[in-house]
Amino acid sequence: MHLQCTELQTETESMESSMYYYILLFISFLLLKKYLQKANRLLPPSPGLSLPVIGHLYLLKNPLHRTLAKVADRSGPIVYIKFGSRPVILVSSPSAAEECFTKHDVAFANRPKLLAGKYLGYNYTTITWASYGSHWRNLRRIASIELLSSNRLQMLQGIRVDEVRSLICRLSRGSNGGEFQSLEMKSKFFELTLNVMMRMIAGKRYYGEDIAESISDEAKQFQQIVAETFQLSGAGNGADFLPVLNYVGVSKLEKKLIILQKKRDKFLQDLIDQHRQEQSGSTLEHRSKTMVDVMLSPQGTEPEYYNDEIIRGLMHVMLSAGTDTTAGTMEWALSLLLNNPEALAKAQNEIDEQIGQSRLVEEADLAKLPYLSCIIYETLRMYPAAPLLPPHEASEDCTVGGFHVPRGTMLLVNAWAIQNDPELWAKPEQFKPERFQNVQGERDGFKWLPFGTGRRGCPGEGLATRIVGLTLGSLIQCFEWERSGEEMVDMTEGAGLAMPKAHPLLAKCRPRPTMPALLSQL
Repeated sequence: MHLQCTELQTETESMESSMYYYILLFISFLLLKKYLQKANRLLPPSPGLSLPVIGHLYLLKNPLHRTLAKVADRSGPIVYIKFGSRPVILVSSPSAAEECFTKHDVAFANRPKLLAGKYLGYNYTTITWASYGSHWRNLRRIASIELLSSNRLQMLQGIRVDEVRSLICRLSRGSNGGEFQSLEMKSKFFELTLNVMMRMIAGKRYYGEDIAESISDEAKQFQQIVAETFQLSGAGNGADFLPVLNYVGVSKLEKKLIILQKKRDKFLQDLIDQHRQEQSGSTLEHRSKTMVDVMLSPQGTEPEYYNDEIIRGLMHVMLSAGTDTTAGTMEWALSLLLNNPEALAKAQNEIDEQIGQSRLVEEADLAKLPYLSCIIYETLRMYPAAPLLPPHEASEDCTVGGFHVPRGTMLLVNAWAIQNDPELWAKPEQFKPERFQNVQGERDGFKWLPFGTGRRGCPGEGLATRIVGLTLGSLIQCFEWERSGEEMVDMTEGAGLAMPKAHPLLAKCRPRPTMPALLSQL
């Protein structure tokens, strides 16, 4: 009996051992299968050796969009790069961009966590840096429907007209006896766009000769904040790609950003409080609603959607994203026209024929000036305000162009490379506005992406094209323009995310002989 029990126990142990063996074998098979599947997922080609810690950062030089275009020329339109510890997929073709922003638009709707988003993006809560979801959709709704809709822009067009005519007036006064005057145009375009944006947002102008004495100190404070913001927004942060730097005392930039954020928050909050106080009285009924007024009105019924933090964030984004980009586009456009006087003369003739010389160009006239529109489109093709579209991040694994893109990979689309590709554009280095005449569907083919596309495309495109069109059209209509010297305007690109000119534009202008009577009425 004892022997039988012993044999039974031995047999049971043998069966359990076999069962454990088969279970272990099955688990090993599953793990091996998963490993092989993962190994068989083909990543895009990489540009040479990825070094420990820094990855491919050693390849990068300014201007970054040109460096990455050369990488794509060598490695292909879809490239896998390591920016330190951060994996990046670089896209430089219309077909790959289309796949990212149509088939995988939701997967790439997120933004990576970068220092710029933490401080300049109000801790990733602004429309530019917020993660894709209900909060971002609410911000997009407010921006697209309530602040930047065609109806709202139409209501505020008087501000844009007033500021453009103020610029025209200042330029005409500076010309003595019809002589050419030499001008630095970058600061003039920048101040114009800042005044337009701040008057639309909060009803105040902070640049120019006629600033109210009562807000002179406020204007100086605003100018200082703007200068610091654009200075720090162009500063790179190595810790975004090399986290080890966070542990070795590289924090000067972050400290500056914290100080700037506090100053900016206080300034914007003071403006909000001023408007809130005015809304409690009866003054609002007798003046045009600013964008702050529009956002404060529903605050009582929908406080979760219109709290002060959200309002501050939207104010900041409109100022940061809608000023230097627009000013830079106007500076590039005028530079191109000075280097191509035949295009300038053609645009001037178009305005004379369609508008005449008895009144100034208005926004409603822009639809009748197709060549002027072609000039703007061609400028944005050659010198897009965002040569590298704002970065996206994959929220899930996906496939682009047959290549595997792991979750968490940062997506960079090189719009400049696509828009200057000789296989897509005939002689792309030449300024040829005529290439956009009678052309339909350029954007549909993802060949032209200066405002991005997809869910996170720029909601301010309509405002930007209105400001650029009205300003450029008015300058062409009212003045004769020449280069400051015999040499061509230097078109070297400077360092910065918005691709500024390396050297501010110096130009000469004087009122056209047929314009003094009209200009004297301004």
